[in-house]
Amino acid sequence: MKIFQFLFLAFLILASCQSQDKSKTLTTAETGSKIKVIDFYTTHRCKTCLKIEDNTKKLLQTEFKKEMDAGTLSFETINVDEESNYKIAERFEAGGTALFINVIKDGTEHHIDLTDFAFMKAFDEAEFNSELKAKIDEQLKTL
Repeated sequence: MKIFQFLFLAFLILASCQSQDKSKTLTTAETGSKIKVIDFYTTHRCKTCLKIEDNTKKLLQTEFKKEMDAGTLSFETINVDEESNYKIAERFEAGGTALFINVIKDGTEHHIDLTDFAFMKAFDEAEFNSELKAKIDEQLKTL
């Protein structure tokens, strides 16, 4: 019986440690190639949620000004509690605070979920900026 319990516990630990690819690819009506950084939020926001938005805005305005001005890169915030945003929140499977990179290329959008990263690094601004910049740079190269 102890062997069964041990094996079951080992299975649970291994299953919970598996990294999951939370990216999703969909067909879209949008044309052209661009990247949208989307910060989903709820009406009642915690300090971490506010910090994620603040860090992201600052990074995009300083490190990606040229791409933002050209329209290659954009940033938007979406309140998932507003009825008018239900469809987009559903498309991204965002039920609360979530951070996504949406890469749009050739009529296809590819959602990259950065929510776990954002929550873990929100209060380490240097680390947050470094990692988010690297992720955006990587996607800009694909356009």
